[in-house]
Amino acid sequence: MQILLIAATSKEIEPFVTTHAGADVLITGVGVPASIYHLQKRLQQLDYDLVIQAGIGGSLTDEIYPGQVVLVKQDLFGDLGMEEKEDFKTIFEEGFADEDEFPFEKGWLVNPHTIIQTITLPVVKAVTINKVTDNALQKQQLINKFSPQVESMEGAALHYVCLQEKIAFLQVRAISNYVGEKDKTKWKMKEAIDNLNIELVKLFTQLNYR
Repeated sequence: MQILLIAATSKEIEPFVTTHAGADVLITGVGVPASIYHLQKRLQQLDYDLVIQAGIGGSLTDEIYPGQVVLVKQDLFGDLGMEEKEDFKTIFEEGFADEDEFPFEKGWLVNPHTIIQTITLPVVKAVTINKVTDNALQKQQLINKFSPQVESMEGAALHYVCLQEKIAFLQVRAISNYVGEKDKTKWKMKEAIDNLNIELVKLFTQLNYR
């Protein structure tokens, strides 16, 4: 199986890459624009059976805790829309796009591939935004509007590109913090990265990667 492993930063997957020098890796850079551009460019150059995006993220619920590793089933662009008088509406609600036009399903970018059923990690819904949430209003808007469990800055980009290109994909996230937690001494960045890379080793072994 030809697998492409992508991450926003090299730090997030450094332990795995150190012990798997032969893995095909792409560091996209942080955020949606960089992720879409660099992933699309690589997919134009080489053929892959599976793309795995690995990275850290924030939790929007007490059910998902720092240090935990999860698998994202569906994601969306959580700040793509209009905000007026503290009321956020998506481009779908405003009539600028059809929420069920491919690759969207009711506004979500859903992983349809059966490979997700073989992964023994908690399956969650995520939201992708262009800035780390530190605002109580924005956090509550995301929860009220989408009921996501996890937040990241690149996940929906993976889903969007791979759905369009009809390539199987997996989004694996390790939780570094609760969204809105300003005291970074409470963040578990190292534990999240360590656990993420442990799960990556298990995943590549399960997929019989050579």
